[in-house]
Amino acid sequence: MPQPAGLPARRGALKLLDAVLRRGETLDNAEDAALRGVAAPADRALARAIAGEVLRWLVDLDALIDSATSKRLPDDAKPRAVLRMMLAQSLRLDTPPHAVIATALPLLDGGPRRLAHGVFSALHKRGAALPPVPTLPAEVAARWGERARAIAVGLGQPPPLDLTLRDPSETSDWTEKLGGLSLAPGHVRLPRGAAVAELPGYAEGAWWVQDFAASLPARLLGPGAKDMRGGRALDLCAAPGGKALQLASAGWDVTAVDVSDRRLDRLRENLGRTGLLAKIWIADALTWEPTEPFDAILLDAPCTATGTCRRHPDVLHRIGPRQIAEMAELQAELLQRAQGWLKPGGVLVYAACSLERQEGEDQAAKVALQPLPFAAGELPAGLLPTPEGWLRTDPGMLAEAGGLDGFFVARWKAD
Repeated sequence: MPQPAGLPARRGALKLLDAVLRRGETLDNAEDAALRGVAAPADRALARAIAGEVLRWLVDLDALIDSATSKRLPDDAKPRAVLRMMLAQSLRLDTPPHAVIATALPLLDGGPRRLAHGVFSALHKRGAALPPVPTLPAEVAARWGERARAIAVGLGQPPPLDLTLRDPSETSDWTEKLGGLSLAPGHVRLPRGAAVAELPGYAEGAWWVQDFAASLPARLLGPGAKDMRGGRALDLCAAPGGKALQLASAGWDVTAVDVSDRRLDRLRENLGRTGLLAKIWIADALTWEPTEPFDAILLDAPCTATGTCRRHPDVLHRIGPRQIAEMAELQAELLQRAQGWLKPGGVLVYAACSLERQEGEDQAAKVALQPLPFAAGELPAGLLPTPEGWLRTDPGMLAEAGGLDGFFVARWKAD
């Protein structure tokens, strides 16, 4: 009997979810192995979409499943995993019920197949629906405290496509050419799903892809560094390289350091495409030593990346206290080293795409340099500095314009 069309995508999605929820892998790292038998690009994209929606709405999908079973299915039971996928397709991806059933039941055998069919049919008949906002896992909501609800609001939809322009003076022109909107000079936002390499300006290197929040740390080297334009800037932990491109386009003599040669490939490609220049060092920042100090250092530290939860919903389910503590220890070491590499009067910006205090506010409180607080006028409309003069963004902010990733950013000046 021939397989139903779309079955390879569902098998791939099931393997992706198993990799994340059982083995703690990231969606990105799991993709090659999980989708090895999925050849068509459309099927691969569908597998990612199904897995992503399951991970965004996992708590609410499980609540629906539990409401329709007399005995609770174990969290790691295969019928629960398949039902999660079935409901995500029906309630989030608008897949017709007959297609959901036809591509899900071959993933199961015997009694589990009948169970999944019965539970899905019962929920469909009663008009089961998801809440307006995803419910966060209890331990995640507890960590994020009073910010949890606002963050959850930003998780319901995958993020739009953000571009950073090589020449901010051309913002109006490129916003019009691309049919997007701009949240700040040098930025254009487009709807999700655009084929990047086919967009105007790609071939000539007029822009590169970079989440708007991820572009803020380089922007916020700011007024304290204006008199150093043309000076030496270090982008520490630089891959995939968007911030190095920003610094180079602003006139800095850029040194980009990262431990991963493979992850620096995107920076090399974008430097070639844009015509911008940067020196690249493949090195561990914990052992690397510069030959002379820098006028400016941007440390976008390795972190748990929980701030990217709207584009990487796996972080909601695989990040916990152990991973946060490990990252916080590494960040403290990197910050300590970076402080010693500044010239007198040099500026240090620390950033982390994390929503955890241990990786943001707690790290900034330990820095021994002179604080250089952000002023409201330096920030895009709709964002304000914290009372300490730091910046904290959440996925729920700027929701009317499509939201943004979660970041923590702080700035200091060397004596």
